Amino acid sequence: MARALPVTAAGATLLGAALMVTALAAAPGPWSAGYVSEAGAAGRPFAMAYRTGLILLAAGVGLLSLTVLRFHRSTAALLGLAAVLAATSGWVPCTSRCPLPPFEPTTTTDVVHAGAAILGMVVLAAAMAVLSMSDLDRAVRRFAAVAVVLTVPIGAALGLAMLFVGRGPMVAGLERVQLGVAVAWLVGTAVLLSRSC
Repeated sequence: MARALPVTAAGATLLGAALMVTALAAAPGPWSAGYVSEAGAAGRPFAMAYRTGLILLAAGVGLLSLTVLRFHRSTAALLGLAAVLAATSGWVPCTSRCPLPPFEPTTTTDVVHAGAAILGMVVLAAAMAVLSMSDLDRAVRRFAAVAVVLTVPIGAALGLAMLFVGRGPMVAGLERVQLGVAVAWLVGTAVLLSRSC
């Protein structure tokens, strides 16, 4: 029965990510352009599918938090916070083109959406780092260490690009790579932990 929790966490994360990618690919224009969150903006053809996917992904993070709670409380708390922030980002969509300062005028919902998404990734990276230094299974620790080593520089480059370059291919590419690493870590960690349950 305990194994069902991490397996469900992996499933919810994968299903959520698949819905998000499908909505992104089905949106007008190339799927590799713009912010990922634009697929969930009001008026987009698959906005509800994207937002549902993000909330499902957040549920997967929350379920992983409950799985980790048995083994490592501080990581579980960080994952729980990341889940809440991801759900907030899904619940509060950005407006068309997801404008961000300092290059474009923004609305309150744009700031809330982007702030929750960015802070969620920072908290997720902290969870990776804390888990990598835990006393859990060696494979779990190594996988977390690899994930944080990838996430931190990609996230830093993404943050700097958002501040100094703005919307464009660089930001779009970095964002997609960072999200790919995050989803791979969440699913992989859930699978690894299912062996310990």
